[in-house]
Amino acid sequence: MRKILFASSEVYPLMKTGGLADVSASLPFALSQMQQDIRIIMPAYRATLNQLGECPLVATLKLDGYHQPINIRQTQLPDSDVTVLLVDSAEHFDRDGGPYCDANGVDWADNAARFALFCRAAAAVAANQAGLDWQPEIVHCNDWQTGLIPALLSLQSRRPASVFTIHNMAYQGLFSRQVFEMLDLPERLWQVEGIEFYGMMSFMKGGLIYADHITSVSPTYAQEICHYEYGYGLEGLLTLRADQSRLSGIVNGIDTNEWNPQTDKFINHQYSVKNLKPKTLNKKALQQHFFLPESADTLMFGMISRLVSQKGVDLTIDAVNRLLNEGKDIQLVCLGSGEAGLEQDLRVLRARFPDKVGIQFGYDEVLAHKIEAGADAFLMPSRFEPCGLNQMYSLRYGTLPVVRNTGGLADTVVDATEENRKQMLATGFKFSEPTVEDFYDTLLKVNELFSHPRLWRRMMLTAMVQDFSWINSAQAYLHLYQQLVDNS
Repeated sequence: MRKILFASSEVYPLMKTGGLADVSASLPFALSQMQQDIRIIMPAYRATLNQLGECPLVATLKLDGYHQPINIRQTQLPDSDVTVLLVDSAEHFDRDGGPYCDANGVDWADNAARFALFCRAAAAVAANQAGLDWQPEIVHCNDWQTGLIPALLSLQSRRPASVFTIHNMAYQGLFSRQVFEMLDLPERLWQVEGIEFYGMMSFMKGGLIYADHITSVSPTYAQEICHYEYGYGLEGLLTLRADQSRLSGIVNGIDTNEWNPQTDKFINHQYSVKNLKPKTLNKKALQQHFFLPESADTLMFGMISRLVSQKGVDLTIDAVNRLLNEGKDIQLVCLGSGEAGLEQDLRVLRARFPDKVGIQFGYDEVLAHKIEAGADAFLMPSRFEPCGLNQMYSLRYGTLPVVRNTGGLADTVVDATEENRKQMLATGFKFSEPTVEDFYDTLLKVNELFSHPRLWRRMMLTAMVQDFSWINSAQAYLHLYQQLVDNS
């Protein structure tokens, strides 16, 4: 049995803005099912504490750089026996809005101080300095908000091994030298071989430099981030870590209980590989929800996405607009929020084709399940995608994903070439170039195959039997932890 501290800035259902939260619940749960002693540590946001109610105080810390003592509270991950430690500092986390931004979507001005405090508290727990009488052998950190944990642990003589997982290189936690000084961090961290990055402080670089091993959330993304296009200035460092065999990719799993068309409590009609018929009833319900004409024969595309250029939302808008102008019998339903310009472009598309396009801005977990169950195909034309979860949800629901051949999308979807279809391997559709032309051509292929119900159904069945449970991924992480402990 390994003792593991899992540090994340968001954990479903206690706080969620994206896929990081899903992973930060599912992976620890899978590891606990394998009899590992795993504890999650996360900030005690106001919304989290409101959701949980009373959480007993288990430790009080005095941390460098902070006048007030910091409380550590303890709870359980809902519907599990996984312990969650909550770093409770009212000054940093007791506020309305999201974990990173205020209600208007503007980054909190003190994010560096907030997550430096979180990292200091996590490092104290990891070094058994919190009075919990528990020291992990492994600290597993996730994304820039936890990047200072390996850096701070590097200053300790007796420290656990550390893993740093990159969920998205695009967000690095960059702050000025002035902010570094205000945080009262040890000066020895400020060096090129430390967290200094072209005169700035990079939380992400702290994880990449000081962690014993780096993982990314898919093998293809682990290769991509070693190149200029995906590395955001850190590709040289990542190439070095890869050459040292200290960078690898492990595909995320999905919560197969939460995302299961056979038992899904959020969908109108449950279905399975053995009984696909009710899927058309879910499509009908989705058409009703978005006030679209009810038609089983109309190809319905679903999209659930942050509305940002990374996700290729502009490609979707342009390609779908072109198909609709040509009179193709398709519909698009979309759930998401993001850049004002993309939201406006979607409104214009809906205004032009009110009987073909349905949009709901914001995030709605119930509607997300209904879209996965009701749509025929799912659009993910991402410019880059470290792993992606929705394509795996879609496969499970027999909603064939249409994806760009990048990152985790490349690793989880098998393209519907004639050869792959003949061998019953095809599970979706891939395109290579992030252009409207390439995506549009692929959507034409989707439309063509949809007109052959027997072929389409066969692909649906192949998609639905793929195994993306967390068991394989959790075993890969456990193997990695074992290696690191053996080598420490």
